[in-house]
Amino acid sequence: MIVSSDAPRVLQEYYAVLTSGADAYDHGDALRPLLSDHLDFTGSLAGHIPDATEGFLQGALGFVATVQGIELVQEVHGTGGSAVLYDATMPGGVVRIAEFFTLRDGVIDRLQLHYDGQDYLAKGGR
Repeated sequence: MIVSSDAPRVLQEYYAVLTSGADAYDHGDALRPLLSDHLDFTGSLAGHIPDATEGFLQGALGFVATVQGIELVQEVHGTGGSAVLYDATMPGGVVRIAEFFTLRDGVIDRLQLHYDGQDYLAKGGR
């Protein structure tokens, strides 16, 4: 497990999917029920995208296909939200990533993803 048992169940499942590999990811069928139908997403490469659920599922496939491992650095959980900082091992090295989640009705409603986009691409991210 990437996050601790203190993390909301939806985040435990989210990180299990992200580390499951591309074959298990399929078309995001396991990730889809963890996300709001109208996910509000902000990412270093994509920018801000309201109603991003379908695009996020496609983008997550690129991450799942290239990430070789995730090592938790720190996590913080509060009422309605969480923050997770981790090192993602990519084919060309490690990229530090921070994710800030807003949870609503047991799913991820808003996700802000922060990392150095150029470093991510240089290390094999897609």
